[in-house]
Formats: sequence, structure tokens, C-alpha cells
Amino acid sequence: MAPTTQKSLLLPKKQGQWIVGEQPVPTPGPKDVLVKITATALNPVDWKIQAFGYVIETFPFVGGSDGAGIVEEVGSEVTSVAKGDTVVFQGWLENPKATFQQYAVVAAEIVAKVPKNISIDQAASIPLGLATVATGLWGHHPQAKSAHFPAPWEEDGTTKFAGKPVLIIGGSSSVGQYAIQLTKLSGFSPIITTSSVRHEEYLRFLGATHVLDRTLPSATIEAEVSKLVGGKPVELVYDAISHADTQQLAYDVLAPGGHLIIVLPDSVPAEKKKEGDNKTVVSVAGSVQMPENRALGVALYSRLTEWLETGKLVPNRVEVLPGGLVGIINGLERMKKDLVSGTKLIAHPQETP
Repeated sequence: MAPTTQKSLLLPKKQGQWIVGEQPVPTPGPKDVLVKITATALNPVDWKIQAFGYVIETFPFVGGSDGAGIVEEVGSEVTSVAKGDTVVFQGWLENPKATFQQYAVVAAEIVAKVPKNISIDQAASIPLGLATVATGLWGHHPQAKSAHFPAPWEEDGTTKFAGKPVLIIGGSSSVGQYAIQLTKLSGFSPIITTSSVRHEEYLRFLGATHVLDRTLPSATIEAEVSKLVGGKPVELVYDAISHADTQQLAYDVLAPGGHLIIVLPDSVPAEKKKEGDNKTVVSVAGSVQMPENRALGVALYSRLTEWLETGKLVPNRVEVLPGGLVGIINGLERMKKDLVSGTKLIAHPQETP
């Protein structure tokens, strides 16, 4: 039986400093599960919420949106998982659902069992990165921030894009790695990405056909992409970095009528957006917890275990931080200073002193 209180990493006020404190252990509803979190991953949004005061107005706030662990309790209507199952799930920006703590609740329809061929740490690297790509590509709800492409399990989902090139900016980032893999599942080819050259071999393993040095001038990258696609239009660019310069590069590469998916607000200069070019810019909201993304999340999580078992989807490489929740604080500082590349930082909440 779960305890009544738990250790949580708390932001006590807007732009305050992270501290370890206590929060109540939430109670699952009829369709929920309570998960004892054994691994949680760090994401850029976590340090940005603290540094810039984004989004959150109610404090103390518990961060974290990637979780994996053991099912501790199940709601009365839950049949898909049972107490003791090892599962992976995406947290949310409400304290009972967050993952920088020892327990969280989540709707059972958006959890997946972790197969034995991946570790619990690897599983924790998946949810936010996967959702950021999947919702941007495959969401169909009218209010979803998406290109509204068919998913691989839907009609034309693996044939509509067959032989069509895609550019993924920031392929070694967590989101970039999942963008490579999901566009491969959708049939895109060639899959061209920018990255530090030291990650080239691994990105080719994930499905990239060409890896361009991210330090090259934008004009050089644009010319290289044009050469590699051999005159074919680039109808999809996924910018997993989405700084002002990468968005401009992405927009320049994108063919008229194409889709640019970004993970930050649109900063493409207005003068670049010529009338009649019909280029669509999608600033994605990557959570399967959001109502407009829930149906896609249910479909995605119903397939996630099989994708992981068969190698259709490969988790990020991981680095485990010492000190449980305390270790997250230093990990977020490293991310803020851009000192993490090609790996996902993982913490073990149950190991908090």
C-alpha cells in the first residue's frame, strides 16, 4: 500500500529555486492508476519553467513529464494493467500527475507496459519526446497543433510519404531522435538531419540516411539538402531545436505547400512568409494528456509496447543522475548551459535522501 505523503521536487514560487519537499500521494480515480515512479527524465521545458516563469501560476509546483515505474494501485474500472506491472507514461503540469516525485496518477488508457528488452531508465526517456513528434505529425482533432498526416496504422499512413524527403533539424536531441524514427515509420526517404558529427553513426542506426554537420552555415546546409533530394520538394521539415536561426533555415528549405513543425513559438520573420507560398508552420503542443491529443495518445500507447519489443522504436541513450530528486537540480543547470548532448538525463525519485 502506498504511503500518504511523498518526496517531491518543488518550485515554491515563480522563478524560484527548486527544493525537495513533501506532497500528498494522490488517489487514482476509477479509470486511473497510481504509479510508483522509479525513473523520470529531464526536459528543456523543466528548466525554462523555472528560469522564465512560463505557463505555471499555481505554487508550489511539481515538475517533470516523463515517468516510468511500478503500478501501485489501479482504479475500479481498469483492466489493461494490474498492480505490479512496470509501465511508462507521460506526466502533466498538475502536481498529482507530475513525475519529479515518488508517485503520480495517470489515466490507464495512456500507459504502456515496459517490455523486458529495455530498461526502466530507457523507458523514462520516451514519453515527451515521442508525444512531441507524434502529435505534431499525426493529430487529427480540429484543435490539435498538427500537420494532420495519417499515422502509420491508418489508411495511406505508410504509403502517402514513401520516397518523399524530410529534413530534421537537431537529430541528436531527444525529440530529433524520435522524429527520425517516426518519419521512417511513415515512409519518408531520404531522412536528412543536422547534428554534431560525433552522433552520425547512431543517427544512421535510428534511420537517418544523411547527417549534416550542424555547425555549417545555413546556406551550405540548404545547398547540401537541395543536392541530396535531387530536385524533389521537401514537404516536411521538423525543427527539433527551433531557435530563430534554425527556423529560418527550415523555412527556406521547405517547399511551397509544405509543413514546418517547430517545438517553440514561431519566429520566422514575416518578410520570409511570401503570399501564396502556402507553407504551414505548426508550433506543436506535445502532450497526450491534452484533450485534443488524447485520442492519438490512446492509439499510440496501445502500440508502444510492441514497437519497443520489435525495435520499431528505440529509446534515447540515457545518463542516470545520482541523488534521486536532488540530482535533478544540477541536471537542469547542465541542460540550461547546453552541456548535454545525445543523451537523456534520468533521475530515480525513490533514491532521494
